[in-house]
Amino acid sequence: MDNRQHPNERSRGLRLRWLELRNGSSDVTARIATAVPLVLLAIVLVAVGGWVFAFGIFILGVIALRELFSMFERLSPPILAGFVGLLLLLVAAESGGPTRVLMALVGSLAVVFLISITDRQRTSLPGLAIAILGLVWIGLAFAHALMLRDLAHGSAIVFLVLIATFLTDTGAYFGGRTFGKRQLAPNISPAKTVEGLLIGIVVGTTAAWFTGLYFDWLSGVDALILGVSVALFAPLGDLFESYVKREAGVKDSGTIFGAHGGVLDRLDAVCFSIVVGYYVWSALL
Repeated sequence: MDNRQHPNERSRGLRLRWLELRNGSSDVTARIATAVPLVLLAIVLVAVGGWVFAFGIFILGVIALRELFSMFERLSPPILAGFVGLLLLLVAAESGGPTRVLMALVGSLAVVFLISITDRQRTSLPGLAIAILGLVWIGLAFAHALMLRDLAHGSAIVFLVLIATFLTDTGAYFGGRTFGKRQLAPNISPAKTVEGLLIGIVVGTTAAWFTGLYFDWLSGVDALILGVSVALFAPLGDLFESYVKREAGVKDSGTIFGAHGGVLDRLDAVCFSIVVGYYVWSALL
């Protein structure tokens, strides 16, 4: 039997491969383009710091919370209560520290409940649970971003965490597309692979170490510790948002970036990595 491939079949195969590469390149370009506005905004806000940074974080937090509430609109989550709780957390983070943030979280739970029971539209217990999820998941993460910025060398560490997070995601994306065979969590996000995860961790850790070379006050060991921590937790943030979206029955959290989703889709990994970055850096100081 002749196993040689017909020239026309080879030609079709090459065309299909070229189309796959072109589509992949186009998708990567679009992903980078959607990330650029957030990167530029982050650079400006982190560099300025203080209440300007807090205000920018509040705006992003409001958008992210609104996206979460829209995904579960059928449960009638108390939108205003969520925004007020977010404000309490951020004010506590900028004016104090972890103790005040914890107090603000406890207080925000009471605020969510009180606003909900006075709302004309009755809020169900599942709706309250979504609001509390938003405060714990998004509100606390953004509060930790403020607290990390206020630590010694905080602005540089925020940049390091963001760079490591972005490159962990990028490494996992390319690694999964190129070498991915074993699905990581098929019931949550079928496209994610074990190989992509491992490559992403290596890339993110390496990126943190290289970034640390520009800071004479940051040792290579400390940069590696930060990098490994961020690279381990960033994929969990991405996976967690995928789980939330699957429960909500939606593909993207929002449409602010068009076909490439919303703010939560861009900051899902950061919501985990910025928290671990704060506690790791606090321990290393």
